[in-house]
Amino acid sequence: MARVNRDFMHRASRSLAERGIRQFLDIGTGIPTRPNLHQVVQGINPSARVVYGDNDPIVLRHAEALLHSTPEGSTTYIQADVREPERSSRRPGTSWTSGSRSRSPWWPSCTWSPTRTTPTHRRRTPRLPVPGSYLALSHATGDFDPETWQRVVEVYRQGGTTAQVRSRDEFASFFTGLELVEPGIALAADWHPEPGGQPGGTDRIPLYVGVARKP
Repeated sequence: MARVNRDFMHRASRSLAERGIRQFLDIGTGIPTRPNLHQVVQGINPSARVVYGDNDPIVLRHAEALLHSTPEGSTTYIQADVREPERSSRRPGTSWTSGSRSRSPWWPSCTWSPTRTTPTHRRRTPRLPVPGSYLALSHATGDFDPETWQRVVEVYRQGGTTAQVRSRDEFASFFTGLELVEPGIALAADWHPEPGGQPGGTDRIPLYVGVARKP
């Protein structure tokens, strides 16, 4: 699932960079791996600006050591929690040029309310956001094997970590008021697979994804 999620991030980021998007906010960065988001988008637009955000201080140490921007662009890391959008949006490093466009490449599994938190991020990231901004998300689902995923969630909780899976309808609520890019909400393997790749070729990994535009 981690590999499939990462591959979706690469495809979605590349697609948006090709559409002219030059500012990116990565919410829930995780331990950096190559290629990371800034390497993908700055390979297309060297002046692209990328802000990585995660609530794990260990991720911060890795990010500081490994996330290096092109000379033309910029790469910044902030320690912030997705469940506190009002605080994270005011952290140093999250300033944006007025009228620019941005997107969030994925959303981690947490137990906060999407109907409360996601609109707050959309209002503040960046500046309302402006029409033409994009939101890209991924989320694990228990739709295809609810009993197994309930056990997985319990294992995480017993270890002191919050985890949450959501149905397709719950995931769709993140995109309320936005225009979904084709093919809409899909399993990750089915969202614009690489040339030569086959939709569904990763054993139907239960990960919903979507990319949407602010009209």
